[in-house]
Amino acid sequence: MGLSNGLLSILSLAVFVLHAWALIDCFMRPANGFEAAGKLTKPAWLGITGVALVVGLIFNPIGILGLAAIVASIVYMVDVRPAIREIQGGGNRW
Repeated sequence: MGLSNGLLSILSLAVFVLHAWALIDCFMRPANGFEAAGKLTKPAWLGITGVALVVGLIFNPIGILGLAAIVASIVYMVDVRPAIREIQGGGNRW
């Protein structure tokens, strides 16, 4: 019981960090970068990543809502963020 609870706690912490990082990064990007990259608007992504953070805090990361929130944050991090960084001249660096 202790090991599985510990692993779930570590997973929950990692997921929280992912959600928080996505939301903070989204907040810091300029609004015109989203449109220039052909992505949803900045308010839309702020809403998506914000809801993902709240859902991640409320629900188990292994449940269906938790997984949907993880997918939303991952999509931002691996698709939207690099596209905006490229528009800004940031290259492929993380």
